[in-house]
Amino acid sequence: MSSRLDLLLFARRVVEQQAVTALRQIDGWIAEEKRREAERRRGESSRPPGPDWLIQHGLNRSNIDFVHVGDCWAAKKSGRCKPVSRAQALDALRQLVPACPHCRPDTELGLID
Repeated sequence: MSSRLDLLLFARRVVEQQAVTALRQIDGWIAEEKRREAERRRGESSRPPGPDWLIQHGLNRSNIDFVHVGDCWAAKKSGRCKPVSRAQALDALRQLVPACPHCRPDTELGLID
């Protein structure tokens, strides 16, 4: 027959073993998260810079709706933009393509103050 002390010592060994197993699992999760974070940072640092200017096409892709600054939030929401050079953005504005009212590329390009 086991004494109460033997049962308590056995219970302690079981709890200790479970704790060690749980800590190993958590350490594995931490290592995996550190790896993911490092990979995300590497991806961000190697990503090419975004365009300086964007042209937003209409739904039928044949007309131009707006000229945007490259980091405009409204352009990112539309999903119908293509990168263009400064000269192309200026040319579009001179041809009376509307400037985005949010990012004001006409001001950025020096067409209006």
